Amino acid sequence: MNKPLSAVTLPSACPHDCPSTCALDVELLDATTVGRVRGAVENSYTAGVICAKVARYAERIHHPARLLKPLQRVGAKGAGEWREISWEDALDRLAEEFLKAEARHGSEAVWPYHYAGTMGLVQRDGIHRLRHAKRYSNQFDTICTNMAWTGWFAGTGAMRGSDPREMAVSDCVVIWGTNAVATQVNVMTHAVRARKERGASIVVIDIYDNATMKQADLALKLRPGTDAALACALMHVAFRDGTADCAYLARYTDDPEGLEAHLRTRSPQWAAAITGLSVEEIEAFAALIGRTPRTFFRLGYGFTRQRNGAVAMHAALSVPAVYGHWRHEGGGAFHSNSDIFGLDKSEIMGAADRDPSVRALDQSRIGAVLTGDAAALSNGPPVAAMLIQNTNPANVCPEQRLVRQGLMREDLFVCVHEQFMTDTAKLADLVLPATMFLEHDDIYRGGGQNHIVLGPRVVDAPSTVRTNHFVIEELARRLGVADRPGFGLSERQLIDRMLKKAGYDGGFDALSRERWIDKQPDFETAHFLTGFDWPDGKFRFKPDWAGSRAPNRPPESLGPQGPVADLPEFPDHAVLIETADAAHPYRLATSPARQFLNSTFAETKGSRQREGGPQLLIHPQDAAREGLASGALVTIGNARGAVRLALSVSDTVKPGVLVHEGLWANSDFLDGEGINTLTGADPVAPFGGAAFHDNRVWLRG
Repeated sequence: MNKPLSAVTLPSACPHDCPSTCALDVELLDATTVGRVRGAVENSYTAGVICAKVARYAERIHHPARLLKPLQRVGAKGAGEWREISWEDALDRLAEEFLKAEARHGSEAVWPYHYAGTMGLVQRDGIHRLRHAKRYSNQFDTICTNMAWTGWFAGTGAMRGSDPREMAVSDCVVIWGTNAVATQVNVMTHAVRARKERGASIVVIDIYDNATMKQADLALKLRPGTDAALACALMHVAFRDGTADCAYLARYTDDPEGLEAHLRTRSPQWAAAITGLSVEEIEAFAALIGRTPRTFFRLGYGFTRQRNGAVAMHAALSVPAVYGHWRHEGGGAFHSNSDIFGLDKSEIMGAADRDPSVRALDQSRIGAVLTGDAAALSNGPPVAAMLIQNTNPANVCPEQRLVRQGLMREDLFVCVHEQFMTDTAKLADLVLPATMFLEHDDIYRGGGQNHIVLGPRVVDAPSTVRTNHFVIEELARRLGVADRPGFGLSERQLIDRMLKKAGYDGGFDALSRERWIDKQPDFETAHFLTGFDWPDGKFRFKPDWAGSRAPNRPPESLGPQGPVADLPEFPDHAVLIETADAAHPYRLATSPARQFLNSTFAETKGSRQREGGPQLLIHPQDAAREGLASGALVTIGNARGAVRLALSVSDTVKPGVLVHEGLWANSDFLDGEGINTLTGADPVAPFGGAAFHDNRVWLRG
């Protein structure tokens, strides 16, 4: 009678802001208790492997500090004084504040603010349905993908590439600007398989000796913001040594002769002086990819988070075009498959009510928006009320002091729908407890792979928490727009209708049995052998940076983004970064930590213990000059502010470069200010974005 019941295993999908979108097998101990979480072996991309932080998800979903009751602020903003409130009263209050803001300043004074705390299409994107129905301010999404996508699209004209599973049949896998061991472990699954089964070489290009670089056969550690110079030198060598694929160039690219002429002075010697690599390292890399047709470039996001990031992506992407790697299975390049899935989210997002004349506010410039910058507000009314879902701007956004100052305004009402008392929730007027991904239905598409994956509810949520979908539906009812398109449907109904519209006739029920849909295009389409997605079918070495279509162009109301006139005609090193100077002798990068995902998992014991605490990596040469040792408390700063934290002396970084890993909570820092105090929100050319890894700073012991 006392024998424990056997656990059952149910299917799910990882919801987090990671390109892998892993298919999961979740052990359920009872109706409310999660056990082990594993990668689905049958999924050809996940291949049974997931990151350690998601494998420990039971620690997060059953965390004792999880938010379980709606809370209303009763003391001063940020003082941490709350009282419990019923869901009915909380939603009534939120609707009332939205109506008051609208009455004072017009509907654009309300700004629903969200991002990718969940990548589920229903729970993430349903906030737009309310936004459009009520004509609330739009959000221009710039914080993550814009430089990378703009640079990739500038060459190919589409957001797709070689099948990411082809890394396993490659003879050389180039992992450029992404710490895959920490941020997308499945890249390593397929790359390491190629090394074991084919003797493939793994090349890693990054700015410090992170966990991925330690797996490399050839590790290239360059200065931040100099990736395009390396790419130019590789292409220079190809033309110099005759390893450029002239037949491919003539058929598939726009101006190979002009590119060759442009690159004549971009020699390895030129690039070595810029990148900090040796001439020998650059020549060895060029020789390797020159003799290896099956070279696969896995291009990440990290190296694009510079003020020349779009140019860097385009330059790196140009390399396999010059060498003709696209011709071969296991060759070419991949960044994101965002274009392949064919799912129409218009009903989820309420697109029928979207009015392009309603202003859009740049999510990365939330500090300027909330502190009344006229240009950031498009010369419109102030933001007077916000609902924040799926993001933690007081911690993750640049210019953190401005963000906090704006959120602390007494005339701004902020409701945060969250799972934990984040830095943003601490500054709110109303905090609502949210479900986690195992507690609701949703559907996911993997930008870093090729599957649509269903994530059905597998465990009962605590009775006092609610889904994002519930909150949006209830607000619509209170605000008088529940009759607008897309409202009144359950999560399952929205998913079912979207799947059937996409031609998947079985809808939700069939996908719940089959678990995922493989949407990878055929070889010729994925490798652009039928032509690139421009009218002439050619890869563009000469992009029209300002004039061409792009995945995420800014609305006209926001005007030009960054120094567009300074972008180069051909791939080149664009000197747009925050270069070190006498007053700011160091370059700072805010790199991801292995155990965190943005600010998620920074609350779990296992992740915190493994990361240890906020620290700053510095080269021994710099530490000796400063007279400092590991463990010393230092302050780093620039015009945006200053942050105090512990030093870690390590030759994993280059001289003159400082690296801080992870988005620790602001309260984990000695003075309560997080690392994004130091990052800038000035838009990156040509279409905006935040240059998180591009900061010059001073250091004081």
